[in-house]
Amino acid sequence: MVKSHLKFLGKGSEKMSGHSKWSTIKRKKGANDAARAKIFTKIGRELAVAVKNGGPDPNNNAKLRDVIAKAKQNNVPNDNIERMLKKAAGDTDGANYEEIVYEGYGPSGVAVVVEALTDNRNRTAGEVRHAFDKSGGNMGNPGSVTFMFSRQGVIIIEKEDVDEDQLMEDALESGASDFLTDDEDIFEIRTEANDLGVIRDELEEKGYTIVSSEAAYIPSTYTRLESEDDMKKMARMLEMFDDNDDVQNYYHNWENEDEYDS
Repeated sequence: MVKSHLKFLGKGSEKMSGHSKWSTIKRKKGANDAARAKIFTKIGRELAVAVKNGGPDPNNNAKLRDVIAKAKQNNVPNDNIERMLKKAAGDTDGANYEEIVYEGYGPSGVAVVVEALTDNRNRTAGEVRHAFDKSGGNMGNPGSVTFMFSRQGVIIIEKEDVDEDQLMEDALESGASDFLTDDEDIFEIRTEANDLGVIRDELEEKGYTIVSSEAAYIPSTYTRLESEDDMKKMARMLEMFDDNDDVQNYYHNWENEDEYDS
C-alpha cells in the first residue's frame, strides 16, 4: 500500500479542477471516428516511448503499465494495444520522440500547459506557438505558467452505483491525498503523481471502474472568461491542440469552460 505524504483533506475539500479535465475526457468519449483515430495515434506514440525507455514488459515498466491503462480507458481494443506493443518492441529504427512541455497564455490570461511528444522540435514548437497566436494568446518561456499548477495524479470514477463513503475510505487506505465530489457525474481522487499507478491498481482490484487515471497539472487559481469572443478563441485553441498529433495533453485554468456552448 502507498503511504501518502500529503494530508487527506476529505470530501469536497477543494475546488474541482475547473471541470476542464473531465470536459476533455467526455469530449474524447464522444469523439467521432476521425477524432478517435487521432487519440489512438497519440496513445500509440506514448506506448512506443514507454517501451523504448523501460522495455516491453508492463510488469517491469510502470510507465508502460500506466499507458496501457490509459489506452483501455480510451476504449482502444486489446488487439490494437497488442499490435502497438509488438511494433514498439521490434521498432529499433523508429522515430526518436522527445518529451517537451510548452507554456503560455490564452485569451484574457488563461494559463495553459501543453505536453508534447515530438520527433521534430522546431515543427512542434511552431505549431503550438501558432495555436496560441491564432487564439489571441501567446506562448511563454519555460516556468512562465507551471508555477500556477501542481503535478498530481487524478483518478476519475463515475458516481453511478458507487457508494461514496466506501470509495472515500478505500481511496484513503490506498494512499490518496484528496477526494472531490463537487461534480454531479464523477468522483475525483487526487494522488501524488508517482503514486498514481499503484493507487489506481488497488482501486481496480476492489472492483471500481476507472474512467481516467493520469498525472496532470492542477491549477491553483482559475480565470473566468466573460466574453463570448474570448470563449470562442479559447475553445478554438484547445481544438487545435486536439488536432495536433504531437500534443499528448493540455491543461488550463479556464474556470467556466463548461458554460461555453460551441
